[in-house]
Amino acid sequence: MALVAGAQVTSTQVASAWSGAPAPRPGPVAVAGYDLGDTAFTDPGTGTVSELRAVVHHPRHLTGRVPLVVMAHGSWWGCDSRDAVGWPCPAGTRPYPSHRGYDYLGAALAARGFVVVSIGANGINQTSFDYGDRARLVNEHLRLWQLLVDSGTGPLAGRIFDAGDGRAVASRFTGRVDMTRVGTLGHSRGGKGVMWQASDKHRGDWPPGVRVRAVLGLAPVKFDVPEGDHSDTLITTVPFAVVTSGCDGAVREGGQEYLDDLRGRNTVTDYSVSLRDGNHNSYNTAWTPPFLFGEDDSTCPGRQLAPGRQREALTAYAIAFYRHQLHGDPSGLPVLTGRRPLPGAVAAVRVAPPGR
Repeated sequence: MALVAGAQVTSTQVASAWSGAPAPRPGPVAVAGYDLGDTAFTDPGTGTVSELRAVVHHPRHLTGRVPLVVMAHGSWWGCDSRDAVGWPCPAGTRPYPSHRGYDYLGAALAARGFVVVSIGANGINQTSFDYGDRARLVNEHLRLWQLLVDSGTGPLAGRIFDAGDGRAVASRFTGRVDMTRVGTLGHSRGGKGVMWQASDKHRGDWPPGVRVRAVLGLAPVKFDVPEGDHSDTLITTVPFAVVTSGCDGAVREGGQEYLDDLRGRNTVTDYSVSLRDGNHNSYNTAWTPPFLFGEDDSTCPGRQLAPGRQREALTAYAIAFYRHQLHGDPSGLPVLTGRRPLPGAVAAVRVAPPGR
């Protein structure tokens, strides 16, 4: 099975993503993927039709039961033509590889003990702006993984293929992933999607046997409908982090408001970091020049972070956050609390303890 590459990641780049990475030392990473088709999922709430497609980064040698991290991209070109309308993509065009834009992060996390699944959401981008759609798409992937991990059954059985030699590798995950230690990451509109998925209001929609324990909103959009009602995204029982950028020309730093919603009512610790000179798109290599349709949205021309530096900072923070929350590793706390600087970035960091 051929995977469209949105980013090329080498073992050297993985190992050097952050020189102060938490234990354990980075290990070898394998890449796989699955594609159940452009119309494999119909949203039970809205009827939106979308793909079930993902790239999977995982430790080459899986031992014990390791946590799962699911990553969801935001709204971008759904097809590789600016003129494409509807879904699936019309003849002569292909789905845009936004889900491959986080390969660098997936590889870095996999090197440190996670199975990382970056999912496609182009069907939603082409036809819907409903954030429940994005949350339920995440839940559907989690449901399929729970079936595979628990019993080796379901649509993913025999349908995950190694990116190198094309061998079916789904069976290697059965009994090797801990679905009670799940993390999520959402970028832009995907950020609101994962906040929705993990919220107090919607956690009853999680598939049986799945427990989400860590949520990272990456430059997430933040607006409530109706205005002032944040119940769809309010999280008081799951630790979460928000990463924003001071030169973000798409959503500014509105995502920090997710933490403001919790004042006086949270029961868990939440974290936030703002990269002073970062932009919105450089977190995703497929949205970054010179990639097709890539754009530099920075509002600070002349002083914005280089894309590679911005990704290094995110990688450092994400490793620390997920290692702490899903592996119980305290060595990342200096990064989460701002006592160790992020590489290549000037950042403002805050941590809010439970019961603030």
